[in-house]
Amino acid sequence: MSDPIKHECGIAIVRLKQPLAHYRQAHGSALWGLRKLYLLMEKQRNRGQDGAGIAVLRQGTAYGQQYLSRHREGGPTCLDRLWKHVHEEHARAIKERHLAPDDLAGLKAAYPFLGEAYLGHLRYGTHGGYGIDNCHPFIRHSNWPSRTLCVAGNFNLTNTGEIFRMLVDMGQHPVGEADTATVMEKIGHFLDVANEAIVRKGESEELKADALRAALADQLDLSKVLKRAARAWDGGYFMAGIVGHGATFALRDPNGIRPGYWYENDEVVAVASERAALVTCFDVAPEEVREVTPGCALIIDHKGRAGEVEILPKAEARHCTFERIYFSRGNDADIYRERKALGRELVPALLQAVDHDLAHTVLSYIPNTAESAYYGLCEGLEADWKEKQILDLQAQGQLTPDRLREILAVKPWTEKAAQKDAKLRTFITGEDDRGDLVAHIYDVTRGILRPGVDGIVAIDDSIVRGTTLRQSILRMLARLKPKRMVILSSAPQIRYPDCYGIDMSELGKFVAFEAAVSLLRERGQTSVLESVLADCRAVKPGVETPNHVKRIYAPFTDEEVSARIAELVRPKEWTGELRVVYQTVQGLRNAIPHSTGDWYFTGDYPTPGGTRVCNHAFVNYMEKKAGRSYEANA
Repeated sequence: MSDPIKHECGIAIVRLKQPLAHYRQAHGSALWGLRKLYLLMEKQRNRGQDGAGIAVLRQGTAYGQQYLSRHREGGPTCLDRLWKHVHEEHARAIKERHLAPDDLAGLKAAYPFLGEAYLGHLRYGTHGGYGIDNCHPFIRHSNWPSRTLCVAGNFNLTNTGEIFRMLVDMGQHPVGEADTATVMEKIGHFLDVANEAIVRKGESEELKADALRAALADQLDLSKVLKRAARAWDGGYFMAGIVGHGATFALRDPNGIRPGYWYENDEVVAVASERAALVTCFDVAPEEVREVTPGCALIIDHKGRAGEVEILPKAEARHCTFERIYFSRGNDADIYRERKALGRELVPALLQAVDHDLAHTVLSYIPNTAESAYYGLCEGLEADWKEKQILDLQAQGQLTPDRLREILAVKPWTEKAAQKDAKLRTFITGEDDRGDLVAHIYDVTRGILRPGVDGIVAIDDSIVRGTTLRQSILRMLARLKPKRMVILSSAPQIRYPDCYGIDMSELGKFVAFEAAVSLLRERGQTSVLESVLADCRAVKPGVETPNHVKRIYAPFTDEEVSARIAELVRPKEWTGELRVVYQTVQGLRNAIPHSTGDWYFTGDYPTPGGTRVCNHAFVNYMEKKAGRSYEANA
């Protein structure tokens, strides 16, 4: 994705099922679980640049000792600094306590990051600040281990304001309205209620101290706590948590919007946001990694026993397609094949855009995340173009052995047209000069085509705002003096805001929306804008409503919108032919049949809150208000 947007956070859980001595004997180190957490987080590093954090639960600690430890780092290189601290603490514990290599009990008592349950989080902030205070995991402290709660998540809720009011109605005084804080307090409230019921029963049985703690651990039903807490949530989420007595959970939204996977063997139960991370970390076949069922929680009890429990009824599957197109790492076999299929789906439109003239067309990709789609495009072009040429000659009775050999010898003309300069920083200059620096984020590879004779095609995995396309990519490619430029997007036109985790909440920043509004005004149809505004303002919180913003696009074909986008992003200094070609929604569904979460393309949201947010985003646009539109539900 050439346009910079923030996206999905990453989660990792490692829950050991054997005593720590087992891992020292079997794997040479009691730190085996911590190292697995490190690998899971490193393999999901793409999911967090704003912050990282870990929490470690140590079971069986003596009274007076800390049993839940946490460390967080914010900003650039956060993950590197986090693990540096963890390793330094290990060295310090050994040095200060003069521990022998085989003193496992002494190491566990002295080292806060050696335990039985590990929770890691990588943050890509979409709302709120970027300091350590905004980094997960969050902890709700208590002197009662079974009331102590640690939570981390990959989610956005559309009705945080509604949940905030529920907490107030319960008699609480919540501080802050961030999603994570309200979610944690909601779970914490019902965790307290469950604990109080067990304590009252224990008191009637005259249970005290260890006996009461054992009763709390054995009798606490975490699934009931989550069922009561999650009833009113509207949004996309995959969240994980640790309860201080040793239970761990990972909960996924009923539509499966946010991804979540888990793996179990005799030694460990592990959870991650991406399947490939688990496959790599534990060196297992992909089919051994299970998907967390939408609407269910994977609950690992205080003894390490794991199983899924339904928390909310499973709804229509609407897995986020952007996970497949862009966010998740491409080393997952299914995702790699799907991205190649996205490229192949673009072949007919591309052949039409270049008038079937492959001999004078250079194929490339920008940025590197579009490489898989590029491979699929090239493979499809070669096969589909050859098929059409052969069939046309055959129909004309002109297919000879020489012509057949000539056609079969044709290869798509592929080149690496540009490379991104990751070190270039545009903040070193003022706003007036920044545009010139942005134009140099990508470096062009000169001499790959004949100026004025050959054209160039560049595929991107998606075009959101068009800013980088407008200010950098096209201006850079224009220096090659091509006869024609074609920009392909392996994703359809992004027309509607996302409200389930991706930082795409302002309608005015979408180039497709900009194009549609431009066409309405050009054709004297501004009354559509006023009509949609009136209907969006009439939307009431908590009431289901249609997506009124769809009417903005209704008068135009996809091709008309794409043509206007080409006009909007065209470099002023270049006069050649420019075409912008988007994937169709049907092409997307052909390539990624099992992920149908396409609301940012279609406007069909999986939850009522999503539609309300979209309508409110249009009100914000018309009133020239910046920021995300979740206050529609406050």
